[in-house]
Amino acid sequence: MRRKRSVALPFLAVLVATAYAQRDDRAAMLASLEAKRETYATVAKQIWAFAEVGYQEQKSSALLQQQLRAAGFQVTSGVADIPTAFVATFGSGKPVIGIVGEFDALPGLSQEAQTGTRHAIEDNAPGHGCGHNLLGTGALAAASAVKEWLVASGRGGTLRYYGTPAEEGGSGKVYMIRAGLFKDVDVAVSWHPGDRNEASPTSSTANVTGKFRFHGLAAHAAAAPERGRSALDAVEAMDYMVNMMREHVPQETRIHYIITRGGAAPNVVPDFAEAYYYARHPNMPILDGIWERIVNAAKGAALGTGTTMDLEVTGAVYNVLPNTYLSGVMNSNLEKVGGFSYTAEETKFAEDLRDYTQAVGRIVDGRSDDDAQRAEAWLAWASNYLRTYDPLRKFPTLPETDTEPTIKELEPHLEGMSPYGPDGY
Repeated sequence: MRRKRSVALPFLAVLVATAYAQRDDRAAMLASLEAKRETYATVAKQIWAFAEVGYQEQKSSALLQQQLRAAGFQVTSGVADIPTAFVATFGSGKPVIGIVGEFDALPGLSQEAQTGTRHAIEDNAPGHGCGHNLLGTGALAAASAVKEWLVASGRGGTLRYYGTPAEEGGSGKVYMIRAGLFKDVDVAVSWHPGDRNEASPTSSTANVTGKFRFHGLAAHAAAAPERGRSALDAVEAMDYMVNMMREHVPQETRIHYIITRGGAAPNVVPDFAEAYYYARHPNMPILDGIWERIVNAAKGAALGTGTTMDLEVTGAVYNVLPNTYLSGVMNSNLEKVGGFSYTAEETKFAEDLRDYTQAVGRIVDGRSDDDAQRAEAWLAWASNYLRTYDPLRKFPTLPETDTEPTIKELEPHLEGMSPYGPDGY
């Protein structure tokens, strides 16, 4: 969980700097953003603390709406029949510029702020592992800055902040688009917290998500197992077939699943079980074919286990369509805005995060629950890998020494490296 207070405002300046270009008053815009730094930081911290999962972001949505009303926007809440979705509008006429704000958290990622190690506020509670507390707040800052410029310059145009819930697996934007809320938008602008400042025309993976529900026959697993038809067997059969399929899909494909329901007691043949699947690929037509194969695996699992299956598609989104020209304009303004600098305290915090995530997040021997043992295992593996298992010479070979290198010594050699071998699998 990375703190990015210093990253957010310079990047957001890029979102609005183009609007200021004709009068070259970027300095005024940056000063306005900087003056409100603490306000936006407080909003981001509040949303971090709310940590509400998709479609349940009541407090987060209300806070952003309140901030936008105070900034002079007309806010329409509950759009697309989604209680936490909203649109905030300022101005009129063309162009219509949409700024997208997300604010949902992820299940199970509760985390204390400004702590360099894993420490949940509440076990198994939601948390902002993807930085959407910053995303929604940063979009608020950008929208407010552009609105100020519209007022000061007397220029026309419509500015909209789209409060889009449930980005994490819920496809909230899809329902808002389906409701016609984006139909007259000329361009939609977004950003995402990350470990670097950049404005580039990158895309993403398309994804399809769905819940496969299997229905069988309950029976006593000891007294009359022959009378049962296990829905859990069907889930496991499907999972096995899909896992075998991984060898025979394009390498950019990603498939993930969890078993959300698997029965209530070991001595009862489960009559209901459910698996929740995500599938991703950079090209939607290719993903459609992969998803069809996953569905066929589910059908085969049902047929082979004497159960039935029904599917609820919970979401589907295309890969991002980048705008090369506007990305270039934004990058040019990013260069004018410049980078950012860390305070000594922030540098120490960043180093703590880096050391912890490199030591724990790239674990090979994941059987140990002790962080120190995990870090030691990772260091031993990484140094041995670089010395002996680099047939393609992708990484510089470390010199032989009597002691294992530290993480800082290893870092220049590990860029782009996977702990699963030279091909990253």
